[in-house]
Amino acid sequence: MNEQIKKLTDALSTVILEKPEQVKLAICSLLCRGHLLIEDLPGMGKTTLSHSLADVLGLTYRRVQFTSDLLPADITGTSIFNRENQSFEFHPGPIFSQVLLADEINRASPKTQSALLESMEEHQVTIDGVSHELPSPFFVIATQNPQHQSGTHPLPESQLDRFFMRISLGYPSEIAEAQLIKLAGKARKLTQAPQVIDGKTLLAYQQVVPNIVLSDAIIDYILRLVNYTRSSGQFSDPLSPRASIALSAASRAYAFISGRDFVIPDDVQAVFTSVCAHRLGVTTTNEAEVQTQVFQNVPVH
Repeated sequence: MNEQIKKLTDALSTVILEKPEQVKLAICSLLCRGHLLIEDLPGMGKTTLSHSLADVLGLTYRRVQFTSDLLPADITGTSIFNRENQSFEFHPGPIFSQVLLADEINRASPKTQSALLESMEEHQVTIDGVSHELPSPFFVIATQNPQHQSGTHPLPESQLDRFFMRISLGYPSEIAEAQLIKLAGKARKLTQAPQVIDGKTLLAYQQVVPNIVLSDAIIDYILRLVNYTRSSGQFSDPLSPRASIALSAASRAYAFISGRDFVIPDDVQAVFTSVCAHRLGVTTTNEAEVQTQVFQNVPVH
């Protein structure tokens, strides 16, 4: 593993205890310039992970608490009339940061959720016909509560597809939870991840990932996985070509994190669920079952 990447994962692991795979997947998403959706019960560390990612990368960070009365302009910003110069001036919203945490995104109305679509896809915001570039790098990390909880609005498929990955942290082990209890109430610096790299280094790594070798055999394996979701009749929302591209990019990033300059089938399998499950309409509780089904029906040749 690249020494800097190892330092990155180690730093995050000091805050997100005993969740090495979720940490690797989160870093993988950022290396691919992808937006991350974290779904879990309240109090599981979703916000802590998103803030820690900004900390270790030294990126500017803003948090927006999504509520039912939140308006699109509360996120993107608005134009306000200046009496002195008799003109409208744009006042940027919190989206103009390198890392935006959309906390509990599914508690906002669909109209407010859709305010993120342009920024996530094109890294810009258009207000009153004028486009404003967002900082680089730019990531949206959204958290959402399970759909069975009150006050939630399901994300539409078009919004879900903008998220490169969806991960879930799950309950901590007893040892990890005991450590969290011991740290509770102490100064934030005890639970704050140190900066390891900067934005320029991250951008450099993002340039390296597309050069990781993806052999024809691996491409064939990815296509067989994708085509299974289209032909098996098991999924109402089969994977699109965008999902194929995302799966190949994530596999490259996972190989890079693992210290290799080529992709192996294990890399594809490691990222498959996080990249594809939310696009297939599969809930986090059914992910393991679907993963087993797909891998059994699409063996590695």
